[in-house]
Amino acid sequence: MYLWLKALHIVAVITWFAAMFYLPRLFVYHAMAREKGEQQAIDYFTVMERKLYRGIMTPSMIAVLGLGAWMLYLMPHWLGMGWMHVKLLLVVLLVIYHHVCLVYLKQFAAGRCHRSHVFFRWFNELPVIALLVIVILAVLKPF
Repeated sequence: MYLWLKALHIVAVITWFAAMFYLPRLFVYHAMAREKGEQQAIDYFTVMERKLYRGIMTPSMIAVLGLGAWMLYLMPHWLGMGWMHVKLLLVVLLVIYHHVCLVYLKQFAAGRCHRSHVFFRWFNELPVIALLVIVILAVLKPF
């Protein structure tokens, strides 16, 4: 049972991260279209962002959290390990990032987001750092 949960958890993590990498990239293009006044592109990005967030990103996050919690239920001794504490802290930060994406999504949809495409290029790098650390922690279990 545990290995099935782990496999499904990994698939959900991949899907969630793919969406967290792509949504801010859409924000980059959306901001560029806004700066150029390209209304048709703005409308297109608004729809794509909403569908990605609601159809892929949020369900994936829910699966990651649910499957992760289930695995911790089956392996409660991991909660006493330092690497798991750091990993869970990073997961909390990713959930916050996920919700910050929703804030920007709503701002773009309402025409109130004034962040530049350069900001979103940097914003897009945050989950990359988290992914790198999480994978290292999960594989090496350093402490």
